[in-house]
Amino acid sequence: MQQPPLQKAALRLWHLLNQRPVVVSQTFRLFSTAQSIADELLKPDETPEPLEERLDALNAALDHQMFVDTLNLSNGAGRKVFGLYEWAAKRPGFLDEVSFAAVADFLGRRKDFKAVRVLLLDRTIRRFPIGMRTFRIVVDRLARAGRPTQLIDFFHEIDIFGFDIDRREGLSVVVSALCDHGFVGHAESLVKKTADRLFPDDAICETLVKGWCTAGKLVEARRLAGEVARGGFELGAVAYNAILDCVCKLCRQKDPFQLRAEADTVLVEMETAGVPRDSGTFQILISNLCKIRKTQDALEIFKRMPEWSCLPDSDTFLALVKSLYQAARVAEGDEMLDSMKLAGFQLTIKDYYGFIRILCGIERVEHAMNVFARMKEEGFKPGTQTYELLIARLYAHGKVEAANSLYQEAVDKGVTINNREYKIEPRFVKEEKKKKKKAKRETLPMKMERKRKRLRKLRLSFVKKPKKFMRRAY
Repeated sequence: MQQPPLQKAALRLWHLLNQRPVVVSQTFRLFSTAQSIADELLKPDETPEPLEERLDALNAALDHQMFVDTLNLSNGAGRKVFGLYEWAAKRPGFLDEVSFAAVADFLGRRKDFKAVRVLLLDRTIRRFPIGMRTFRIVVDRLARAGRPTQLIDFFHEIDIFGFDIDRREGLSVVVSALCDHGFVGHAESLVKKTADRLFPDDAICETLVKGWCTAGKLVEARRLAGEVARGGFELGAVAYNAILDCVCKLCRQKDPFQLRAEADTVLVEMETAGVPRDSGTFQILISNLCKIRKTQDALEIFKRMPEWSCLPDSDTFLALVKSLYQAARVAEGDEMLDSMKLAGFQLTIKDYYGFIRILCGIERVEHAMNVFARMKEEGFKPGTQTYELLIARLYAHGKVEAANSLYQEAVDKGVTINNREYKIEPRFVKEEKKKKKKAKRETLPMKMERKRKRLRKLRLSFVKKPKKFMRRAY
């Protein structure tokens, strides 16, 4: 997920603050200058002095990065950025595509595409050719805003706007953006309409097939794959992997028991077309099998990867480790974790937190504590969520001393722990066993009395009982 512009600027400032003192002072100066310029932009229009005079009064040494930071801090400035760009363009060496693309991105973020059009057509503001940087930004913003028709019209008007880019590369960028945001039909119609001038290549065809698969339209994907094959194109592993992933997802939704059979059908199609399996193929199979708790089948496929000269990636290892932990096969999960490290992959604190959550969910708190200790050995600093999860589960299992020790450790390290009431689950409460009272030994008179009662009952059982409502004989 993309971060908001203000958060980007704050993160950049935080990273710079962790450097040397000289850099820190310089960073504060640059950031304060950008904030001062942003404050001038955000002032109301009724201000008597024009914007250019107010900006000149700041006497700021503006560069490209400060210009971008200023735009990120001026979300409410609107079309005043035109004045800011005209003021900045008067400085020597400032007229290039970097700042121009930043203005286009700012306006596109606000979905003010009329202003973007004005910016692209105004030759007084722009006195240089526009390249692929600005083109990608405008295409991405139009696709994100959900305006496929406007994006296609924008592609047809490339010459009007004066873009200096390769047409085929531009078509590839537009098709990719439309497919990524769910407008595959528009992308396919665009490719077919421009085929007489820009004949599509294998990459564009694979992008279209992958787009239909991402949208869950398997029938459309197979239809397009057939048309591509009849047209003389060769689909690669990217397209077949997308079809395989779509088939697996649909099987998980409708009939999980058919997943393995349907996946084998796609694999046979790959072999028939002469497309070898790659690491992505195995990753898709293993991850989907793990999601339906077919851990043993996933392990069998994992062991067959060397037959195809494929090496597992980090996603494959993580899916298997989580699936093994979920199946309570913790020893095998630890072995897979060691294999992942031997393969050269590094775990993140987010991965460790996922392991701890799974182990706590299946009531393996002791093993979760072992993973927690392993995380700390690798230099990771656990946060509030990790400590609170482990403390809550330890209390629930009745391990009060271990929970208090972990709480004290978090407090000593400065981790914030929310104060709340922890309860021990009833199944883990140790109840004192009640001593059974021994039966009192019977004496001979007591035995005789019990025997007489039994015989009396037997004698009475042979006595004929009077019937209810029997009429008296007169």
